[in-house]
Amino acid sequence: MSDLLLIALFAFLGAAAAGLLGALVLRLFRHRSLVVSLTVVAAVAVTAMLAGTLAVAWAMFLSPHDLAVVTTVVAMAAVVSLGTATLLGRWVAARSRDLALAARSFGDGGTFAAPEERATAELASLARELAATSAKLDSSRERERALETSRRELVAWISHDLRTPLAGLRAMSEALEDGMAEDSGRYLRQIRTEVERMNDMVGDLFELSRIHAGSLTLTPARISVYDLVGDALAGADPLAREHGVRLVGDRIDPVPVEVDSKEMSRVLGNLLINAIRRTPADGTVAVAAQRADGAVVLSVTDGCGGIPEEDLPRVFDTGWRGSHARTPPAGAGLGLAIVRGIVEAHEGRAEVRNVRGGCCFEVTLPVARRPGRPEPERPPVNR
Repeated sequence: MSDLLLIALFAFLGAAAAGLLGALVLRLFRHRSLVVSLTVVAAVAVTAMLAGTLAVAWAMFLSPHDLAVVTTVVAMAAVVSLGTATLLGRWVAARSRDLALAARSFGDGGTFAAPEERATAELASLARELAATSAKLDSSRERERALETSRRELVAWISHDLRTPLAGLRAMSEALEDGMAEDSGRYLRQIRTEVERMNDMVGDLFELSRIHAGSLTLTPARISVYDLVGDALAGADPLAREHGVRLVGDRIDPVPVEVDSKEMSRVLGNLLINAIRRTPADGTVAVAAQRADGAVVLSVTDGCGGIPEEDLPRVFDTGWRGSHARTPPAGAGLGLAIVRGIVEAHEGRAEVRNVRGGCCFEVTLPVARRPGRPEPERPPVNR
């Protein structure tokens, strides 16, 4: 047993010396190619075995012939090991270069395409992550292009919509100044109407800028959906009567929500105004609110005839106004973008889908989290 322990000690000392030397070499070449590192590792393994064997051989006083045999065997193993390590290192380095070239084209604004040659599990995992990141960046670039397009369209439409009333205001003011207006009261009323419309447009722009800048401050309070919808219907009733449209609100569940009532009234107001203006005379605009899976879904259904399927994804984009003429009361195309921004600020979502004879805008909001007594049953809200 003592001889075995002595042999183990000599072998360990020889291998440890080789290992320390290899660690020092690896530290010196840690920034070099993977081929060098793998070669050093293989050399350390063989050298450790050779050092331990030689140490034991000298301690055992082997004959020169036996020592030469052992050294030759270890040397042949070293050659094979170094060759294998070099081939493995060159293969991994080649796969790494291919991945680097693919990542370089991806970084230059292209789409990442994983190399066709099979690589190690780690490099394959890295390639999958790069492919997923590329897909996300492509989606982000697409959204950025869509936003830039909508911004340009918005600037063009706002310029057009502001230029038209300004030209009218200038003409009417000149007529009043020159005493050419036979009915000055009508001119003044028209001027006031145009100024109010321009003020609404500027207000929408300011609201949208707050939403995009993330500076929209909400003051949430517990309120019943019944009261929220009732106030919105009351506010839209005069416009509905003017257009000969009937407002219906006979499916309103008295569900409590915690929202900023002012901002949410603006959401419903924008949806109702948009629906009323797109619905022909003698048509119906229906409002509903129903509980669904821990949330409440408010819907506004109109009789506009539907939205083309290719336009549905763009309905809530800034400046979108569909195929309608760019004239009043079409507006600047900000109403639905404001709707989406306010709803998302309430951790909800806004969607639209076509239904028979028109389209249905749905706003999904979380139900109030705080417990409270159930709301009493109330009669339908009809206008």
